[in-house]
Amino acid sequence: MRQLVKITSVVCMALGIAACEPKTEAPKGAGAPHSVPVTAVEVKSQSQSLMVELPGRTKAFLEAEVRPQVSGIIAARNFVEGGEVKAGESLYSIDDSTYKANVYSAEAELERANAALSASSSTYKRYQKLVKTNAISQEQYDTADANYKQGLASVAQAKANLNNARINLAYTKVAAPISGRIGQSNVTPGALVTANQGNALATVQQLDPINVDIVQSSTEMLRLKQQLASGALDKAANANVSLILEDGSNYKHIGQLKFTELSVNETTGSVIIRAQFPNPEGLLLPGMFVRTQLSVGIDPQAILVPQKGVTRNPKGQGVVMVVNSDNKVEAKIVTTGGVINNQWVITSGLAAGDKVIVEGLQKIRPGAPVTATLANATNSK
Repeated sequence: MRQLVKITSVVCMALGIAACEPKTEAPKGAGAPHSVPVTAVEVKSQSQSLMVELPGRTKAFLEAEVRPQVSGIIAARNFVEGGEVKAGESLYSIDDSTYKANVYSAEAELERANAALSASSSTYKRYQKLVKTNAISQEQYDTADANYKQGLASVAQAKANLNNARINLAYTKVAAPISGRIGQSNVTPGALVTANQGNALATVQQLDPINVDIVQSSTEMLRLKQQLASGALDKAANANVSLILEDGSNYKHIGQLKFTELSVNETTGSVIIRAQFPNPEGLLLPGMFVRTQLSVGIDPQAILVPQKGVTRNPKGQGVVMVVNSDNKVEAKIVTTGGVINNQWVITSGLAAGDKVIVEGLQKIRPGAPVTATLANATNSK
């Protein structure tokens, strides 16, 4: 009995102490979603020149292969490989002894023909008078007339042969067909060459200005033409082209578009666009791979979004996170075009006034409440 009384007393004391302790209130808002601070840019439509970046390869403005037009032994090479040559400058000398002999022979033949013509001409003129007085027969006159005309033809033939011999003699000095830079020589003195042979002796290239052949898919070209025709794009005011070199640096000279190929390559499904660039320093060489940037038109209502605000889903589609009217995150699928100053051109999926989140993306998910701070799009690239 006494033990029971002690236990009862201890329990009462414990209850009294608990009653005297202050009650701890539950924190306000417990269990409510936490609003995440983010930075967003407000989408605005603006007139923007749309640029595309396309691959290209440099090509000489003019290129000519040097081939002999007469046969013979190369006597000398008259240029420095890799140097500059002028049109008409002698590049190779072919042994000309045979061709000089042909000229002398043609000159002698011309003199013989002239002598024969002189004799037939005198007879013809004399017979012209005699036939009128019937001192000679008509047959004799006709023969003299024929001999005179044959003499004229012989002289003309001899002159042609002499001219041909002189041309061949001149061809022994193999001249540069154009001005430009000449490459390596494929023959050395002592080599036998033949007229119009298949293998070129050397190649001369004019590199200032220089051409760049740009490759564009026919699908993209068709899409741009349709946009221009429908009025979605305005025609670009100029045809300027800028160049990015293989090392990533910008080429300091601006080029001009010259023409677009009229047919599509059946293998690659692409067309060639040719641009022309000044090359006074000789920095660009034929065959270099480059990237070109050119304006394809002006979008009067272009929408640009900083690149860091656009991600990709597993399907490869562009995705942006926007702040909706309830200050919650909403994911939108967008279609991206080219890149201008580290900003994606959005062709569909966004409208002016949308707030695209560009900072704090790793802390949010669709449906989460956020507190957005608007930033300038230019400063958020």
